[in-house]
Amino acid sequence: GSLQVAHELFEFANKEVLPLVGLEQQVFWKSVESIVNDLAPRNAQLLAKRAELQTKIDAWHREHPGPVHNPIAYKAFLTEIGYLVPEGPDFSIETENVDAEIARAPGPQLVVPVSNARFAINAANARWGSLYGALYSSDAIPEDGGATRTPNYNKVRGDRVVAWGRRFLDDCFPLAMGSHAQVTRYLVEQGKLLVHLGTERTGLKDPSQFAGYVGDWNEPYKLLLRNHGLHVEIKIARANLIGRDDPAGVANIRLEAAMSTIMDCEDSVAAVDAADKVGVYRNWLGLMSGKIAASLGQGQVRKLNQDRFYNAPDGHTFVLPGRSLMLIRNVGHLMTCGAILDSAGKEVPEGIMDAIFTSAIAKLDLHEKRNSKAGSIYIVKPKMHGPEEVAFAGELFGRVEDALGLGHNALKMGIMDEERRTSCNLKECIRVVKERVVFINTGFLDRTGDEIHTSMEAGAVVRKADMKQANWIRAYENNNVDIGLACGFSGRAQIGKGMWAIPDNMADMLVQKKSHPEAGANTAWVPSPTAAILHATHYHLVDVLERQKALRSRAPAKLDEILIPPLAIIGGGPWPTDVVQAELDNNCQGILGYVVRWVDQGVGCSKVPDIDNIGLMEDRATCRISSQHVANWMRHGICTEAQVRETMQRMAAVVDKQNAATAGYKPMAPDCDRSIAFQAALELCLKGCEQPSGYTEPVLHRRRIEFKATPPQSNL
Repeated sequence: GSLQVAHELFEFANKEVLPLVGLEQQVFWKSVESIVNDLAPRNAQLLAKRAELQTKIDAWHREHPGPVHNPIAYKAFLTEIGYLVPEGPDFSIETENVDAEIARAPGPQLVVPVSNARFAINAANARWGSLYGALYSSDAIPEDGGATRTPNYNKVRGDRVVAWGRRFLDDCFPLAMGSHAQVTRYLVEQGKLLVHLGTERTGLKDPSQFAGYVGDWNEPYKLLLRNHGLHVEIKIARANLIGRDDPAGVANIRLEAAMSTIMDCEDSVAAVDAADKVGVYRNWLGLMSGKIAASLGQGQVRKLNQDRFYNAPDGHTFVLPGRSLMLIRNVGHLMTCGAILDSAGKEVPEGIMDAIFTSAIAKLDLHEKRNSKAGSIYIVKPKMHGPEEVAFAGELFGRVEDALGLGHNALKMGIMDEERRTSCNLKECIRVVKERVVFINTGFLDRTGDEIHTSMEAGAVVRKADMKQANWIRAYENNNVDIGLACGFSGRAQIGKGMWAIPDNMADMLVQKKSHPEAGANTAWVPSPTAAILHATHYHLVDVLERQKALRSRAPAKLDEILIPPLAIIGGGPWPTDVVQAELDNNCQGILGYVVRWVDQGVGCSKVPDIDNIGLMEDRATCRISSQHVANWMRHGICTEAQVRETMQRMAAVVDKQNAATAGYKPMAPDCDRSIAFQAALELCLKGCEQPSGYTEPVLHRRRIEFKATPPQSNL
């Protein structure tokens, strides 16, 4: 047809995908051509509307600088230009064939770059994880009093881990009498869990929490408990290093942890050309086929876990999934990709490509049902601005279903509530895809980046650390839950909360992230399998579905508060010079630390040390908020371009030192003018006001392509 398709993508589709899913080549590519020809121009029109609205909002703020003093007039203006749309009558979503992991079993959600096979496998396998291992290896257990983390087993630390585990069992699976710490034997008798406390006998306070076992009923070596839809497995092994010192022989407690995982093609991935996209798609194919594998060195290979078999209390055998339910996050509407060119030689929208190819690959699962037992394909769609763009994504999904021979609404949609126009019109965003939506969630970083960019002309924003205390962010977080519950998400779809970004700080996460299920979210993002295990304990402590029932009666969040720009109200002059410089140092160091890995190494997400050498999970969302913050302060005279340039050059040396031990790292500071990564980071700040919605993708993609095209010796 009229499309030009890169050789790598063409061969991958024709040889590796289409034969597996029963699609004929000519029919498939003709359908791709039809979708591109029909929808790519519409995609461009939606992006043009974004720019037009932003131009009008910029002009309004220049005429009305500072805080919004007349909310009624501001809302009238936003309605007049089409930014706010009328809210229709109440309704409930009608999505069908939704897996229990999304609809009825609240729990943690991992997000990993699907471009990294090892990370993807680890995430899928994080459906189950060792509570003992997570506690022992993290800072969740203090290291005082001799309880240090050592290469060999430290019994002092181990005893604290065991005690923590017993308290968890007492809190979530209490016995009718006594404590799990006093248990000397667990066994099954007449379909019930029988517990020995020395010479006394008892059972669970709620016998229905006993879900199954493995082994002989009189000497089981695994016991399965269930609470709030989540399972816990007690492993009994008296010869084990841990079990031999335990009165009941308990060697481990394993939790059902990452109930779902988003395999990410977007913010955590650096895919800029056909070769990169094929790598992403090939790993997704391996996950759907179950054949993905990753070498660990020394002949070791990591593969996907198998399902888990148990005896029910009545003796029959049943199976629980061994892997997390996998969703796939496509890219948004903004970017294009040179892997396919249209009839005019223009790059096609990458979001259209992702919808077609990730869905074609996932069609394999509709036959085998290794992933979705309900027969659905779950696509998370990010960075959509308002109902019109969500409706467009729904139309795209429908066209893909027709092209691939999928059932109506087989493609389910997750809506990322991370752009201001979507937050303000969330109910109508949900309405236009009410038959396929399965997910809404908040994302502080992207949402804040868009907030800064949208209100760029209003004035200087508060310091980044103060953003979370701003009125709009609280209203935004509550609104997401309120709208989800009002639209019937409870028991049918996910209401999600954002990422815990400090993977080495599990002690604080255990304290703070319980607030997510308490807020009514039936899932929340975590950065690692260890975090998934520990966060899973929160869903045992909080009955989210009951919490959602209670929250339905509260007063809903107010749109007026969501629309308040987070502007700094500075009395008596600007911040002190040292405060401004500290903020700049923090922002510029974070931007450089992330961008240098993105541009030079093609790493879209990693644990990047901050200015205090604390490892933070960084992706494009963190880069977006930091670069927009710098651009905003420059725009309003809080800092100068010269100051930003000087800070960038100074922080480049800091980042170089932090990465000195990284194999293949190319320092920036010796010659910042020649460092493509440094120039990318600088451009994100100096030209931040010009970036569409404040996104970093256009600069990062262009600079990564430039780096890949540059002879290696030129990057030394």
